[in-house]
Amino acid sequence: MVGPARPQIVLFGSSIVQMSFGHGGWGAILSEVYARKADIILRGYYGWNSSRALEVVDQVFPKDAAVQPSLVIVYFGGNDSMAPHSSGLGPHVPLTEYVDNMKKIALHLQSLSDFTRIIFLSSPPVDEAKVRQNQSPYLSEVIRTNDLCKTYSDACVELCQELGLEVVDLFSTFQKADDWKTVCFTDGIHLSAQGSKIVAGEILRVVKEAEWHPSLHWKSMPTEFADDSPYDLVSADGKQTVNSSEWTYFWEEQWD
Repeated sequence: MVGPARPQIVLFGSSIVQMSFGHGGWGAILSEVYARKADIILRGYYGWNSSRALEVVDQVFPKDAAVQPSLVIVYFGGNDSMAPHSSGLGPHVPLTEYVDNMKKIALHLQSLSDFTRIIFLSSPPVDEAKVRQNQSPYLSEVIRTNDLCKTYSDACVELCQELGLEVVDLFSTFQKADDWKTVCFTDGIHLSAQGSKIVAGEILRVVKEAEWHPSLHWKSMPTEFADDSPYDLVSADGKQTVNSSEWTYFWEEQWD
């Protein structure tokens, strides 16, 4: 491990997590925002559901680890909410089992330390027409509907309210955007850069508003190696150096 040690923010979930560092993804946005504040660690697994995640949650987050994450952002539900396959195979998880799985994942994460915080992301909507249009010839038909997505999203939100966890209701949030089907997705399911901006903005809002001590809002966290130095860039008058450790002008979007 490289040093100095920083707080860890772990992204745990399925393809929307695995792909979150590409194409202007929300994981990449968080990495930029927290660049000198915390380490963003990716644990995303394409195609996974909550049952498969539960099988390995103690391996991804061992209780005896020397350092425990400060924040875990969890997303499972999109694959769980797919319609069941006639073979009994595939990622579909019945709603009650999904809720039970997510509760067990949450309780495991809560047990890691007194300072490990959790945010769940609920299932976003999908562009049903585009999903049907993009069917793979190598896979059995994928059936995703917004009725199913909403049912699983609502269940996730309700569980978080029960457990006192922070949650981002992506199903409702995405549909507030104009032309959300067009702008939020690449293939009707996975996120475009605009969709990722919405996710990142909601996560940053939740972190800012959460009454966590210590705060994990990026503006409240210390900046690594922020001391003034004679090796910094020289000011226009040539008489002093300018500390650039807090500069954010180069961000595509100025995050709060």
